[in-house]
Amino acid sequence: MKLYTADLSPYSARVRMQIYAKGIKDIMFELPEHWGMPKFRERFPIGRVPVLDIDGDLIPESAVIAEYLEEIYPEPSLLGTTPRKTAHIRTLARLSDIYIITNLFMLARLTGALGRKVPAAARDNSVTDQLAGEVVRNLKALDKFIGTDGFACCGRITLADCALVPGLFMVETILPPVGVDSPIPAIANVGAYWTAIQKNEHAARVLIELRRGLEERREMIRSGAAERFRAARDAAQKEADAQN
Repeated sequence: MKLYTADLSPYSARVRMQIYAKGIKDIMFELPEHWGMPKFRERFPIGRVPVLDIDGDLIPESAVIAEYLEEIYPEPSLLGTTPRKTAHIRTLARLSDIYIITNLFMLARLTGALGRKVPAAARDNSVTDQLAGEVVRNLKALDKFIGTDGFACCGRITLADCALVPGLFMVETILPPVGVDSPIPAIANVGAYWTAIQKNEHAARVLIELRRGLEERREMIRSGAAERFRAARDAAQKEADAQN
């Protein structure tokens, strides 16, 4: 099997952390050909990573991939020992995916916060304020659900941790450039969890990859490579649209 992945993708990081925690050795990691270009969508219609490639049979969406891997590699399990515990794990993962990361992605696209400090004019925006406020509010909601023993729940690594580690990384990465200090330290249970989970070997490995991806993104912006890539992508998209 092959996992199409990118270092800075929090959804890819979620699956990579699961693979590390389960000790799976027979999945190769690869950045897909034509990543970010119109040709990429010809093979991967959703246009995002991760995608799990099983001899040409493609499975998109990180949550779906995670569940698939749990089924074909049941041990060690990253689900609960009861249906109720598994439901709690899935709730925490959805809080990260939908309530935290989705708002952060919209905030990053609106402001360019992944690449640089955002100018005051871009920060002073009602939509920016609303998105940042949603993230803070949802972190406070997460505080009511998260474990207090160093793991998201169940006293061990689960799929909840795999989703939350990249989500909280994105909080610390995207909010400060838009003028919002990371709220994580001030939210008691979430702050304690974040301090503890970063010491876990699987979380630490994924965080190294995420930081590497962030630095690569910022270097592309500094060097002008990102602007050249966007121009090439837009030109390719225009050509593709004309052919269709």
